[in-house]
Amino acid sequence: MEKAVAIKYDSELPAPFVLAKGKGELARIIESIARDNGINVTQIPNLADALIDLEIGSFIPQEYYGIIAELLIFVRNLRE
Repeated sequence: MEKAVAIKYDSELPAPFVLAKGKGELARIIESIARDNGINVTQIPNLADALIDLEIGSFIPQEYYGIIAELLIFVRNLRE
């Protein structure tokens, strides 16, 4: 099943958090909205599997900080 988890990082908060999430058609809608708004979409199925059960607004658990940091750096480099 297709899954999407949108995360946001705000330097004023202690950690990135889940902005949106969904499965199936909702995942496709989230991805489409992101692309339409110039937001980078990256496919990391194992990460989506790990984060899909978090509540919207929940901070990303510390065990995922490493991969999330790499993802944020990757996105920043794409924009530069």
